[in-house]
Amino acid sequence: MSEKEIVMRVDVDDDDGRRRAFIAVSVLSGINSISMAMKDKKMKVTGVVDPFRVVDKLKKHWHVEIVHVGPKEADSKSSEETLNTYPPYNPYWTNSYMETRKEEYPSTCVIF
Repeated sequence: MSEKEIVMRVDVDDDDGRRRAFIAVSVLSGINSISMAMKDKKMKVTGVVDPFRVVDKLKKHWHVEIVHVGPKEADSKSSEETLNTYPPYNPYWTNSYMETRKEEYPSTCVIF
């Protein structure tokens, strides 16, 4: 699959809703960048991701209309706020490390 650019109109009212929309979309794997223009209420998602999965995540909480789906355009800087790329958000992923010490688990077999 090639990298796509998905532009959607999302009915988000405030910055808290915008933040929750970013978190809802960032769960999907394959997303390179997410940006949103609050005055137009348009969200742009670029990456190797299925557009229907992105809309499915957003339509659980907001009304969503797909404006444009197509190949990624060249680097076009407009008046949109660009958000840095974050790894996928999953609250069940934990970074746990286990450290064992030799003194805590001595060997049961000792040869003299």
